[in-house]
Amino acid sequence: MAWTGVLFTLVALVGGGLIALQAPINAEVATRLGHPISAATMSFCVGTIALIVLTLLFARSSTNLSALGTMPLYMLFGGGLLGAVYVTVTLMLAPRIGVAALMALGIAGQLIAGLLLDRFGMFDLLERGLTAGRVSGAMLVLVGALMVRLL
Repeated sequence: MAWTGVLFTLVALVGGGLIALQAPINAEVATRLGHPISAATMSFCVGTIALIVLTLLFARSSTNLSALGTMPLYMLFGGGLLGAVYVTVTLMLAPRIGVAALMALGIAGQLIAGLLLDRFGMFDLLERGLTAGRVSGAMLVLVGALMVRLL
């Protein structure tokens, strides 16, 4: 593997670790604020401010805002709404099932959904078949996630 491959792998691992940190932090915010939706709102407000600053610093000249008018509604609202559901679910479940189980089950769910997205080439993705190896790998991840949760 080239050094860029190693770097990308390490960045992915660190990113995954940061996601694991997000759930218990947001769960504690929910406890202190008194409601999970309030905590999710707080999380998104802070994230929005950070992304506005990053956009102004790094992407201002290359952002095509006129493209917003041509995007279908699922593109305009889908990512944000799905993110809101994900953040709310994780902050509600982290104190109930634990962060390791939450992350493991979340990864299994992402992998299964990813296989289906690949299989049908949804959202203009390259269509990739469901091979025995890919399905078996996903099932192993699911079994591992259930072991983390139940054993």
